[in-house]
Amino acid sequence: MDPPAATTTTAPPSSTESNAPSRRITDIDPHLLVTLLQLESQARAAQTSKELCFLLANETRRLMTFRQACVFSIGTNLRTACQVEVVSSVAVVDRKSPMVQWIEEVVTSLWDQQALQAPCHLNVEQCPKHLQADWRRFAFPHVLWCPIIWGNQHVMGGMWLARERPWQEGEIQLIRRFAETVAHAWQALGKIKTSVKHWTISKRWLWIGLILLVGVMCLPVHLSTLAPVEVVARDPVVVTAPLDGVIAEIVVQPNTVVKEGETLFRYEDTKFRNDYEVAEKNLAVGFMEYRKATQGAFFDDESGAGMPVQASEVRLKEAERDYAWEVLQQVEVKSTRQGIVLFGDKSDWVGKPVAIGERIMEVANPQEYELKIELPVEDAIVLREGAEVEVFLNADPLKAIPATLTHASYHAEVLPTNELAYRVKAEIVEAPESIRIGWQGTAKIYGERVSLFFYLFRRPLSVFRQTIGW
Repeated sequence: MDPPAATTTTAPPSSTESNAPSRRITDIDPHLLVTLLQLESQARAAQTSKELCFLLANETRRLMTFRQACVFSIGTNLRTACQVEVVSSVAVVDRKSPMVQWIEEVVTSLWDQQALQAPCHLNVEQCPKHLQADWRRFAFPHVLWCPIIWGNQHVMGGMWLARERPWQEGEIQLIRRFAETVAHAWQALGKIKTSVKHWTISKRWLWIGLILLVGVMCLPVHLSTLAPVEVVARDPVVVTAPLDGVIAEIVVQPNTVVKEGETLFRYEDTKFRNDYEVAEKNLAVGFMEYRKATQGAFFDDESGAGMPVQASEVRLKEAERDYAWEVLQQVEVKSTRQGIVLFGDKSDWVGKPVAIGERIMEVANPQEYELKIELPVEDAIVLREGAEVEVFLNADPLKAIPATLTHASYHAEVLPTNELAYRVKAEIVEAPESIRIGWQGTAKIYGERVSLFFYLFRRPLSVFRQTIGW
């Protein structure tokens, strides 16, 4: 075992008690005094209280030898009155370990008994009876307690130093002097508590702040919500599939201007053309049979009786031929108005079988558009016709476009994204020249006036009501 770092002084006692500590300090080995000055310099250079506590628990070995050191912080705002901050030779303190819990309980009990206000020796007899059994298990025979005191009044923390041999008076003076320096550094790092007078002033300002906060929370503001928005065409002509078939060609390009009567797309016409030719052949056969029955009626009464039936079959085949011709005329789908063609990629439709009535594209006037807003149910507010709307398009997010709400659906619908939302339409008040159909962005919809408290906590209150039920 290393020799003790400090020796017991033999200086004669002084008549004045206040001068005794100073004589003991001066009688200590000069090398230890140099080490003390170095440690004090390191303590003043510490950047955080954690770094300071680590220095106090580990670097103090340069002044004296010990087996175990624990640095405590003392305060009524902690879960325990005395809490271990650092343990020597340990990087991270495990607060669930039995040793740390036992030492905290011992120091807290002695602190409550006002026994730790000054440096003192601790032994097993001073512990509460229910903690004495673990003294040999968690502590050494000789324990020194040194409080960290700021301004001779406020105890900020303390050191628990334990080893096998007794503590000398010179060692106690060294650690006490170092603890005074640490107290200054600890206070500078913000560990000291405010005084009672300062707390009284802070409490008064706290009440003033609460009153101001309540007043601010009662201020009326416009309730608003955000929702995705898209610029869509107003009253477009929807081009649907007139026949069951396969699209052979999309003639026009997406987002191009077409004229009235211009071909938009074509079907694969092989089946339709064959159906027409077969219908013509069947009609010709029907005419021949009808003519045969007409000529036979002059010689045979039975042939004349079958003439009405043959005539009906001719009319039926003629109707089938006319229907096949009409279908063949619809192989090319033409635009019924002038405007811009709106659809996706051409490759999405070429070669694709479509059914009658399936939506393929739209033809719209590029100067007539409106805003389509999909308002999620979670963000829904009370909407009035004519409510103010601000639109921020992704193409120009820094510019707010004013709009007016024109329609809001009563029932929510399931969107393609499996999200339940209300359909809302709005009309732009002053449309910029660069706006075009298909642009997307975010719309801010304003509702009725509510308090600032309700505006800020509307969503949490809604979740609370849905979770708790009241």
